[in-house]
Amino acid sequence: MSESKKLLTTRNIAKIAILSAIAFVLMLIEFPLPFAPSFYKLDFSEIAVLMGGFAMGPLAAAVIEALKVTLNLLFNGTITMGVGELANFLMGCALCIPASWMYKKHKDRGTAIKGMIVGILCMAAASVILNIYVLIPAYVSFAGFPLDAIIGMGTAIFPAIHDTVTLVLICVIPFNLVKGVLVSLITTVLYKHVSPLLHR
Repeated sequence: MSESKKLLTTRNIAKIAILSAIAFVLMLIEFPLPFAPSFYKLDFSEIAVLMGGFAMGPLAAAVIEALKVTLNLLFNGTITMGVGELANFLMGCALCIPASWMYKKHKDRGTAIKGMIVGILCMAAASVILNIYVLIPAYVSFAGFPLDAIIGMGTAIFPAIHDTVTLVLICVIPFNLVKGVLVSLITTVLYKHVSPLLHR
């Protein structure tokens, strides 16, 4: 059976629905970090996504991530014309899909930790490419955020920031590294206790 067919069992669909709802609730609890502009907000929704990926595979992680963002759009709308939600989805996938793919190949604690490290690095790398070429230009074009204002928010924190590249290098990469490490640490602590429920 293909991974998609294996995923479409009543039990797995129920797990995905529950984890998506949990991820949605966790997404509502967000806060800025002092070294990044305030529109970059940290949330812990990827904990539920990562657990779903470990239990059911990378496709499940992607589905949970997509459902989480969809629920947020339906219940809370968007002030960024969907750009912020797209960023959350892409960064979440960059962390959770590599980690859950590696864990699927060899299910032990060591592989899970290695997978999360790879996921953190993938998310940091994706944050560079996507912010410079996709997300920040989309904030400017679709959400109506002036580029000078976005860069100015970074300059107010670190005077060395003077363009998109320095904003990404000085603020965005550390933000995603911190988020990835915190999410991974919490998942490492919780997964052993939650795993029996997810594998029933």
